[in-house]
Amino acid sequence: MWVLVEMMVPGLEAADPYATARQRLLEEIEADVRWTSRQIGRKLLDPKVMEVMGSVPRHEFVPEQSRRHAYDNRPLPIGYGQTISQPYIVALMTDLLALRPGQKVLEVGTGSGYQAAVLAATGVDVFSVEIIPELGTQAAERLARLGYDVTTRIGDGYHGWQEQAPFDAVIVTAAASHIPPPLVQQLKPGGIMVIPVGGPFTVQQLTIVEKDAAGEVRTRQVLPVAFVPLTGGQ
Repeated sequence: MWVLVEMMVPGLEAADPYATARQRLLEEIEADVRWTSRQIGRKLLDPKVMEVMGSVPRHEFVPEQSRRHAYDNRPLPIGYGQTISQPYIVALMTDLLALRPGQKVLEVGTGSGYQAAVLAATGVDVFSVEIIPELGTQAAERLARLGYDVTTRIGDGYHGWQEQAPFDAVIVTAAASHIPPPLVQQLKPGGIMVIPVGGPFTVQQLTIVEKDAAGEVRTRQVLPVAFVPLTGGQ
């Protein structure tokens, strides 16, 4: 059971109206991990990931009218036909990357910036690409305002970010019909990619792509998921 230290400070609830909601969210993520443990191959997520999930202010990454639902364990619309992902899925995808501080991570699909903030809070260097200019601009401003060190750009993430490659890890936050070859090419030997694969009207599978030291690639499916489709050069 995760108990945030801030919950124990008298009067903090008045100063931080989201404290109880964040605690409840951590408990719901833990419950989802237990429920899907056979599929995901673990009964608990990395404590560092859970710590970060309890610290990143999700309410800052949703539209004002959705803030009362910011810590619900579900996706929420952020405009332009896009969503902020379910917190359990954000936590799981972060955990599956098995990140170490100082590593270089490419995110395809900045969206609101929430996943990028979670990644940055683990101590990695995050490079994030967003194809929708309005979302990309808003996310960059939001991340900077909140103090998250994320390098962003507007562009087609299908093609990755060649100038910054190679990457220790790649995370894709929209469903692709197939694994984009440029992202595999930009992944370091020994690197990991986590990506939902499948069409918008079919079952999508959260997929792990691993490149070994010799450059050979293996994939394995983890969990059925539902993501908005990846747009761009598929």
